[in-house]
Amino acid sequence: METLIHNPLTRFLIQAFLIIACARLVGLIARKLEQPMVIAEVTAGILLGPSLFGWLFPGPSAVVFAQESLPLLKLVSEVGLIVFMFLIGLELDPKLLRGRGHASVIISHTSIVVPFALGGLLALYLYPRLSDSSVPFMSFTLFMGVAMSITAFPVLARILTEKRLLRTKVGALTITCAAVDDVTAWCVLAFVVSIARATGLVGAVWTTLFAVVYIGGMLFLVRPFLARLGERGASKEGLSQDLVAVTLLLLIVSSWVTEMIGIHPLFGAFMLGAIMPKSTGFAKSLAEKLEDFAVVFLLPLFFAYSGLRTHIGLLNSADGWIMCGLIIVVACVGKFGGSAVAARLTGLRWREASALGILMNTRGLMELIVLNLGLDLGIISPKLFTMMVLMALVTTFMTSPLLRWIYPPEELAKELADVPDRTPLPVAAEVFTVLMCVSYERTGPGMVTLASALAGRGPEARRLYALRLIPPTDRGSFYLDQGPDRQGTTALSPLLSRAKELDVEVRPLSFVSPKPSHDICNVADVKQADLVLVGWHKPLLSQTVLGGTVYEVMRCARSDVGVLIDRGLSAVRKLLVPFHGTAHDRAALALARRLAQQVGADVTILHVVNPKRRADDAIGAQETVDEVFEGEEGGALRKAKVTLKVVHHESPADAALEESARGYDLVLVGVGSEWGLAQRRFGIRAEHVIQGCPTSLLVVRCYEPAAVPAPAPAPSQPMLSTALTAGPDRT
Repeated sequence: METLIHNPLTRFLIQAFLIIACARLVGLIARKLEQPMVIAEVTAGILLGPSLFGWLFPGPSAVVFAQESLPLLKLVSEVGLIVFMFLIGLELDPKLLRGRGHASVIISHTSIVVPFALGGLLALYLYPRLSDSSVPFMSFTLFMGVAMSITAFPVLARILTEKRLLRTKVGALTITCAAVDDVTAWCVLAFVVSIARATGLVGAVWTTLFAVVYIGGMLFLVRPFLARLGERGASKEGLSQDLVAVTLLLLIVSSWVTEMIGIHPLFGAFMLGAIMPKSTGFAKSLAEKLEDFAVVFLLPLFFAYSGLRTHIGLLNSADGWIMCGLIIVVACVGKFGGSAVAARLTGLRWREASALGILMNTRGLMELIVLNLGLDLGIISPKLFTMMVLMALVTTFMTSPLLRWIYPPEELAKELADVPDRTPLPVAAEVFTVLMCVSYERTGPGMVTLASALAGRGPEARRLYALRLIPPTDRGSFYLDQGPDRQGTTALSPLLSRAKELDVEVRPLSFVSPKPSHDICNVADVKQADLVLVGWHKPLLSQTVLGGTVYEVMRCARSDVGVLIDRGLSAVRKLLVPFHGTAHDRAALALARRLAQQVGADVTILHVVNPKRRADDAIGAQETVDEVFEGEEGGALRKAKVTLKVVHHESPADAALEESARGYDLVLVGVGSEWGLAQRRFGIRAEHVIQGCPTSLLVVRCYEPAAVPAPAPAPSQPMLSTALTAGPDRT
């Protein structure tokens, strides 16, 4: 091993490779557990430290992470922290702190005061056991209070987005309180650091005065300059390298000034990012240039450095683990209890108040930054540092499972899909509801063309929803500004434009979804959809169209599902329905019958008979078609032409393809093996009918509750008659 490491640069490159690779591998597990990436990065850092790697392989660990190499690792990680704190400042929009009402003020102040007070009380117990006389008791107490009060704003923003809570009342209130907490806690921490670094009372006073002067200069001198810089960066020339260089120079100067004052370079980086103008695209463009390198390369180095300083072996006694458990309990009681009770007193329901308390208890990265500051300044010991790191891990890890328990997906779907129906309906009105799930922009126009034809022309009897689900992003910044509303509007624009041409009202829905199939089914339940319309796409690692998310929706949705393969559908005038008699075929036939009612579409029903069998189905075919025009809705159906066509062919799928080439606007076919269409999670060859059909195709799956018996046998002529004369909405 030592022969491979012949200079400091080589050692650093090997360290960086191991750190980033381990963080990404653990990240795969974290994503499976629905945990934020910070959990993986912190865990990876601990695994590479003496707690595991150094314990299992002491020789290689001592060579790769030799003591003489740690100063370089620390230096690079601190540079990454400075850049990251600048990004956090960019992410913090001052508009979040205005106009949120008294509730956010009460909750945010309570979520600072209560854990701070409990941290101070805990310090009375921990100081004689985990500290010594060289550490001033006031500094220790204030630091414990701040450490208990921290909320990880960037991690919280990511969790809120991934859990689709950002647009809810709880999410908006939580992110506001977290922003206030972040600013307050960092200001208090700056005061604590200045006291810890000061040589006496006079030094502390001078540090405070210099800090006030620095803040005033940043607000009244630097911010106007940044505003002009932002306007230039938002112009048509865009963000040039010169502007990036000027910004980085300001970042270096701001960090250097706060270091000289006696606070810490991180505060200067955070302050510069916080006063950066957010109204233009300058801050967003700047973050995009810096974020990936800082988050993917530099931050894991900081986590690894923190992991190298975390010695779980120091907790080698029952007393040590009891004190660690006490720290975790006090942290949860202070942050969760204070936030939840304050939220309940301001009028929130217990479910909402509990969710807010769970979210505010998230610490993650920000806690680690604070703890490393405390360890560097000598305020806390390595043993207490290890306990506090475990506390940060536990409080962050518990957020997602507790949130799922408090806010189950069904309850969340009700809030996210709560779009008021602006058109009042008569009490007896029969409403046909279509939920259109748009994954790609190109599928929108065809979907709304079909949905509007199915729902009919009367606005009092139709409900059309366009759902756009946005996959969660790894980006840490600008969740709040570049939210699902803006992304959803962009993706749904072609659909909404087509709906305007058709004079049809469509209600758009959009939110972030890590599990799109679950959310589609939940929204369909909430909206009581008669039909879930899914756009065609080819899933990853699969050659089958009816796989992936489409497969999950077909399997789990409690309503009929249609998969539209759009090949330029602009009108619904001439329909082909291949019919073999299954429940899915009957559902496709029911949709065709509804189209005949609503828009007068011509329907051709293709019944394929195996030539080796008797063709009794052909007898009385015309009489069966005539039966369609009888009954209560016969007048509406007489506007359409319904034709029953019986053909003899050994392959139903090939017969359907041959007939589809005769100039149809849309082919409606039930999912089933007889047409070469099977629901499957994965597949190795594309469906024959889907690939060969020259026109637009709608693959229909009928909702069959568990109580429904097995599919009926091959159709006879009376079965066709029953399917044709069934109601328009359900068969």
